Amino acid sequence: MFNYIEEVNKNIKIEEGKNVIENILINIYFKEGISTKELGRNMLLPIPIVAAIKKEFIKRKILIQDRGIRLTSEGKAFIEDELGFKNINKDLYIKLLTEPWKDHKEIIEIREELNIIFKNRPQVDVTIDQSKCSIDTAIKRAVLCIKNHTLIGKKILCIGDDDLVSIALGFLLRKLYKTSITYKTSITVMDIDERIINYINNIAMEENLPIKCEYIDFRKELSKDFKKQFDCFFTDPPYTLEGMNLFLSRGIEALNDESGLSIYLSYAHKSPDFELAMQKNFLNMGLVVSEIITRFNTYEGAEIIGNIGQMIILKTTNNSKALMGSSYEGAIYTGELRATARLYKCKKCGEVLKVGSLEKFRTIEELKLKRCLKCNSQIFELIDKRSI
Repeated sequence: MFNYIEEVNKNIKIEEGKNVIENILINIYFKEGISTKELGRNMLLPIPIVAAIKKEFIKRKILIQDRGIRLTSEGKAFIEDELGFKNINKDLYIKLLTEPWKDHKEIIEIREELNIIFKNRPQVDVTIDQSKCSIDTAIKRAVLCIKNHTLIGKKILCIGDDDLVSIALGFLLRKLYKTSITYKTSITVMDIDERIINYINNIAMEENLPIKCEYIDFRKELSKDFKKQFDCFFTDPPYTLEGMNLFLSRGIEALNDESGLSIYLSYAHKSPDFELAMQKNFLNMGLVVSEIITRFNTYEGAEIIGNIGQMIILKTTNNSKALMGSSYEGAIYTGELRATARLYKCKKCGEVLKVGSLEKFRTIEELKLKRCLKCNSQIFELIDKRSI
């Protein structure tokens, strides 16, 4: 089918990006008869721009002006067949769009379905700054895609996914469609942890989810096969500026070369000086901050960041670029930049053991797995933490 969005974009060339043109059609699809004024308010666009886009679609017989703006049969077919909205549960989509954080019945059902999957995911590897987000956080991240029109028919990338956002996205997609179909949406996970890759691959296969995983070391330059391929990406990078810059850079390389694409960056709440440095890096990458949602993310056992983190939604511009294009050899993880050793005491026999990136036991999980060397217990108490 003819790509009407590309054609209209050639004539209008709005600075906000062609995804705005697509979102205008989607707004009309879910609210036939909407006025130009209301459409402008919904899209945060000046009315003359909305009117110009509307006229272009009317010329191409996609829209008609009849008691508001309405789709023609050809327009409806384009949205359903080409953009991927065929057989979607419109009522649920509108509920999630207008009340994204409400505990809808369908969200409760997804939470229950994901419970065992999240409980059985691999243990965190703190040496690469992993920390498990809660089920509710993963679901909220998925719902963000609806709120920002980046779910249906999109190519979504997860830059690292120990949080299983890809799985939450897959379950949300399945809940949105009334019948079993081949989704227009595709989800790709890039991760260096083969345990995560294998776990997600197995779940995706069992649940018939549109997810594929790739083993990627982000320190190495991204393959040409993955560049300029995606419509948005999620990342919860290492909590260092170097790690954040690297993960964002790889994501920018993977995004299509368009303005207005969404980046969902989960990050710890930091000091004003650290966040100033972060935002300077955003500017250097040609990114703008669209929204910051404090206390959005909750984590299991991440006491070092208070078990909570913020969601920063960034948008690409025509000047967006990666800061780290080639391979990177420097440190990116917290433990690499600030090596520490923790002393744990066995609560049964009192034996004291060291845990750290340079020690025999790299993590407390490894120590618990291998047990106390003296009495074979698995219960330990943190008694000291020191820099190496």
